[in-house]
Order: sequence, then C-alpha cells, then structure tokens
Amino acid sequence: MRIIAGEYKGRTLRTGSGPGYRPATGKVRESLFSMLEARGVDWSGINVLDLFAGSGALGFEALSRGAKSALFIEKSSRACAIIRQNIFMLGIGGQRARVINTDAITFLNKQVRGSFDLVFVDPPYGMDLARPALDGLLKTGLLSEDALISAEIEKNLPLESRFLAGLNLIKDKHFGQTRILIWKKKQE
Repeated sequence: MRIIAGEYKGRTLRTGSGPGYRPATGKVRESLFSMLEARGVDWSGINVLDLFAGSGALGFEALSRGAKSALFIEKSSRACAIIRQNIFMLGIGGQRARVINTDAITFLNKQVRGSFDLVFVDPPYGMDLARPALDGLLKTGLLSEDALISAEIEKNLPLESRFLAGLNLIKDKHFGQTRILIWKKKQE
C-alpha cells in the first residue's frame, strides 16, 4: 500500500492480513482525503486520532500531508508492531506518531486526555463497532471545537445520524461495499 500525497508520497507501507482486516484501497483513501480537503481541512498543525488503525494507512496519509501528530489505537499487537515498523521506516520521530495497543472502545471508555481535530473510525466489518465508537467519542471530550470525524463502514450498516446528537453529517458516499461518512462536531 502506497501513500498517496505529501511528504511520504509514493512510500510503501507494510500491511497485515487476517479476519476483519481490510486496508482501505487507494481509490477510497484518495476520495476520502479529497472530501476532507474540500471541507477545509488544513493539514498543518492538526492532531489526528486513528481508531481501529490496522496498518495505520489513514493516520500515515494525514501525517504525510502535514498533520502535527497522529495517535494510532489498535487492538491487535501484530498490527501495532506493523504500525511501529512503518513509523520507523518513514523516519517519523518524537511524539508525532504514537501507538497504543488497546481496544478502541476500551480506550474511549477511559479517562483519556487530548484534543483531536480529525478522527478516523474504521472498525472491522460485521462487528457493529461504529456506533459505540462514535458514542464514545462524543462522551470523552477528545474532540476539538471544529473536529471532523470520518467513518468507513459497510455500505448497508444502519447508522442514523439523528441518534448522534453532537454531530452534523456533512458527507455520505458509497464506494462499492464501503460507505464513507463525515461529520462535523456541533458547536456548543
């Protein structure tokens, strides 16, 4: 899998395999990042949270485009090792990229600190984890004032925005069996 744009453009990321593991295709990632940029995302200086990170492709793409930092949350220790290898291979230093080996829902249910401008929610298909992740994000206080949340879910998964009181749906697009939704945090 290659990084599409920015500082690390063309660099190949290591990926894993296994049940529920499905790295986003280049076409879907490119479309997602175009949608985010069309909504005014200025990559310089933003903090990114990559939940259900897998190989970390979404977080690495954001870092390549200039994000200040990315926090990768991944349950699989094997996938965390791959993310750490990618951090090393790309030469990303300091606190710019961190990896936490834990379940995303467990992470969101803890008293964690931070402020994220962009959150990627990309849970494994067939496990109905998107809704608990979104609910957890709204309860934690991890979202900055103008935060965006992007979710990559199954095309037919019912995820009604009317139940997500703290978010405004700004994009809902299908790519084959994949559905991308983007929300903006409602102003309080």
